[in-house]
Amino acid sequence: MELKPFEKKIWLASPTMHGDEQKWVDEAIITNWVSTVGANINEIEKQIAEYVGCKYAVGLSCGTASLHLAVKLAGEKLYGMPKPNCETLQGHKIFCSDMTFDATVNPIAYEDGEAVFIDTERDTWNMDPVALEKAFEIYPDVKLVVVAHLYGTPGKIDEIKAVCDKYGALIVEDAAESLGATYKGKQTGTFGDYGCISFNGNKIITGSSGGMFLTDSKEDADKVRKWSTQSREDAAWYQHEEIGYNYRISNIVAGIVRGQIPYLDEHIAQKKAIYEAICGGGSCAFDLCFKAV
Repeated sequence: MELKPFEKKIWLASPTMHGDEQKWVDEAIITNWVSTVGANINEIEKQIAEYVGCKYAVGLSCGTASLHLAVKLAGEKLYGMPKPNCETLQGHKIFCSDMTFDATVNPIAYEDGEAVFIDTERDTWNMDPVALEKAFEIYPDVKLVVVAHLYGTPGKIDEIKAVCDKYGALIVEDAAESLGATYKGKQTGTFGDYGCISFNGNKIITGSSGGMFLTDSKEDADKVRKWSTQSREDAAWYQHEEIGYNYRISNIVAGIVRGQIPYLDEHIAQKKAIYEAICGGGSCAFDLCFKAV
């Protein structure tokens, strides 16, 4: 079958700045807190955790970093700390969404796992819970599922979670595009064992870059925060006992995010208005992109 591009594009969101962002960026520069610590980071971690309804949020350099550390953390919980020169998912299959940006799937490869793609359902363009159940029947040993909410539209995450619970599998929830979207009254990013959001330039609010790891576990939040700062031990000298990453968010980027957070609900309302204007409340080509939030 010959594949042809669509004649018209469905555009992703473009950044909308309001002016408050400059205030917090300037404060970071004036106070000389321009690295990966500072008041902006502390504040956005607190505000995002409160907004989505989780206990802890860890600011990271991008959504992909959050997904990577979430997948790594899940792998270590399931299979233990890997041997030197090995990764946490080596020799293991991982179920994941088959219709998503590759940042959802790349962390599986980073940790040397084998991605098994689950079919997408027609009405949400997200992981099909029925197909997921069938996949577990074929591969009952799989213990990790990475599920994305495409274009901010939530998948049937309660049904997906029920299947995962049945088979004892952990969930990494890729909510990179769905900050502010709710499913049956609950914020996305809080259904899985770990949630991941993004502040990339095409997201509902942006820091130009940046991301966030979401969890209800202080232990897991502390582990991700440690890994994201090169796994430096709490010592007066440079001591490292685990592989680490330079994944922490900048206080300047966090300043932009801090200025955006108060306008999140306004951006969501604008997105709904676009949907209503184009589709009139009915079904159209833009339906999936604008309805959920």
